[in-house]
Formats: sequence, C-alpha cells, structure tokens
Amino acid sequence: MDNASTQVTQLLNQASGGDRESLDRVFAIVYDELKQLAHRQRPGQLSDHALQTTALVHEAYVKLVDSAVAGWESRAHFFGVAAKAMRSILVDHARARKTQKRGGERERVPLDEALDQLVERDLDVLSVNEALARLGKIDARKEQVVELRFFAGLENKDTAAILGVSHDTVERDWTFARAWLRRELAG
Repeated sequence: MDNASTQVTQLLNQASGGDRESLDRVFAIVYDELKQLAHRQRPGQLSDHALQTTALVHEAYVKLVDSAVAGWESRAHFFGVAAKAMRSILVDHARARKTQKRGGERERVPLDEALDQLVERDLDVLSVNEALARLGKIDARKEQVVELRFFAGLENKDTAAILGVSHDTVERDWTFARAWLRRELAG
C-alpha cells in the first residue's frame, strides 16, 4: 500500500470514529478520483444533462457525511461506498426526470455494450438499477461485485478484498453477473 492509500485509510478510520475534519481531508485528497468515478457513472455525457459530474460528487459527499456509515476499512472500501451513494443519487435523479417527462423515451443502451465497449452514451439508469436489484435478490454478492467493478471501477483484487472473497470468486461472479444482466436488459 502506498503512502497516499495509507494516509487515506488512517483518515477514514478517524472519520469512522466521528471526526468530521478527517472526512473533509479525505475528500480533498480523493476529490479528483471521485470526479473520475462520477464521470464514469453519469448516464451519458450529454451537455444538457442536469446532473453534472461535480454536482454528483458533492451530493455523494453530503450523503456520505449525513449517513451513519462507519467502519471504512480502506480506501477501496470508501470508493465502494461512494459508488453506491452515486448510484443511489443517479437513480433518484432519473426517477425525478422520468416523472417530469412528457412523451418520448430515452434510447436504451444494453449494459453489455456499456461494459464491453465502455461506450459513453445515455444508459437507462433506472433499467440498470432495477436489473441489479433483481440480481441482488438472487445473489447479493454478485450485485455488490457489479457495483464495485462497474460503478466504482475497482479491480478484481480490490473487489475481492472488500467482499472478503477470493480473486477467482470475484472473476466468476463478474462473468455470471455480466451475462445475467445482458439477458435481463435485452428482454
């Protein structure tokens, strides 16, 4: 673990103990990485999109501070929690936009296209979220693997460490989950 990761982990431990200043310092250190994460999660890169990357990062930070999340184990774990917060914000935002719409539907992009080609197009966040929720009812760990791999952009080794499973287990779960989600979103 490098010095930056060690410093972030130490600050997260302090923040888990209720030290708000430590969480603020973590935010300052990882801000650029959170912006990259938010950029990957935003449903497309349309210039008229109402929820910009910076706003998503700031809303996620508020959610992290306001929540009772404690016991961050590492930098990777923090990013996993941040990814989950961003996913939740995007889903809420998509629901709100959907209720405001009059007429036409947005173009849906299959998850396999997004996963395999990392196409930056307008994903139907609600469909992906609903499919992930169904997957979570079948196998909660596979849902977590998708969140950590796809939404947080973590590697298999970091995902395995957070979930407390082997690297091979994460690879199998990731392969299964992608195939399952492709089928769900295609149908």
